[in-house]
Amino acid sequence: MNESPERDERHLARMQRKKAVMDERISSAPNECGLLLVLTGNGKGKSSSAFGMLARAMGHGMQCGVVQFIKGRNSTGEELFYRRFPEQVRFHVMGEGFTWETQDRQRDIAAAEAAWAVARELLADPAIGLIVLDELNIALKHGYLDLEQVLSDLQARPPMQHVVVTGRGAKPELIDLADTVTEMGVLKHAFQAGIKAQKGIEL
Repeated sequence: MNESPERDERHLARMQRKKAVMDERISSAPNECGLLLVLTGNGKGKSSSAFGMLARAMGHGMQCGVVQFIKGRNSTGEELFYRRFPEQVRFHVMGEGFTWETQDRQRDIAAAEAAWAVARELLADPAIGLIVLDELNIALKHGYLDLEQVLSDLQARPPMQHVVVTGRGAKPELIDLADTVTEMGVLKHAFQAGIKAQKGIEL
């Protein structure tokens, strides 16, 4: 490794410049408010990221809620874990499995509508600091819910409440409404090599 006092000095000067820029950016963003975050794209990690934020919020003592719109036929690790904290997390699994498994559009619509009724209750409660609406994007993509109603309910939530929406194919209108949007891409996935979904990774 090529080490020298000159290199250390250049590094110090670069980091000092970077710190000045970052300090300025932080000082110019003093506001706090409830955020709408959308995690979309074909890559793995959308729900994983959302549940990571859920753990972070819980660490700060926040009351939280979860509504899963599509998943539901089999228990997942996140459900099994977060149900250990009923005093802090209201966890609702409202789906009946992936759409290619149910193969019944009217049944999927009914499940999505029931899930949104629960979500609306959470969105109306100012005591809840963070809500995860897992796979809501899929329900909207397939037209199981009225998009305008969903957007209206999201906008009407308490001012300090955070909402995280996951799922592929996020609607442009939801992206426009969101404060933070992350699109996860696929570079490589074990399933492409014939490796099934496994506990602790996908389940």
